[in-house]
Amino acid sequence: MADACIFCKIVAGQIPAFKLLETELIMAFLDINPLSKGHCLIIPKRHCQVLTDCTDTELQEMLPAAKRIATALGGQFNILQNNGPMAHQDIPHVHLHVIPKPNIEEGLKMKWSPLKVNMEALKQLCDDLRRLL
Repeated sequence: MADACIFCKIVAGQIPAFKLLETELIMAFLDINPLSKGHCLIIPKRHCQVLTDCTDTELQEMLPAAKRIATALGGQFNILQNNGPMAHQDIPHVHLHVIPKPNIEEGLKMKWSPLKVNMEALKQLCDDLRRLL
């Protein structure tokens, strides 16, 4: 447990939470600063700062939990996961957001600004990444 981590304190029972589900490895609870009704968070119980710190087993539990919650909520929704401050991660403990999108005003709002891309550079990037995988 990271001593100052609010999510670790929730896992340890030091801070109350409105838990939706819990397993040995993960926990899901309602967000106290929701973007819409039903907005919840899914976290690994073990402190992991970013996604790449998680074990595959932890990650294998998180997405099915998101599916179960999204199914229970019904309707349209976003799944969001940020890594690092520049990527808008406010709490340095991995968490998946399940954010219902009941209307245009509530839920996640985004502005997508695609980059212009050179196809040859994109092919080179693909080749480079494949070698690293």
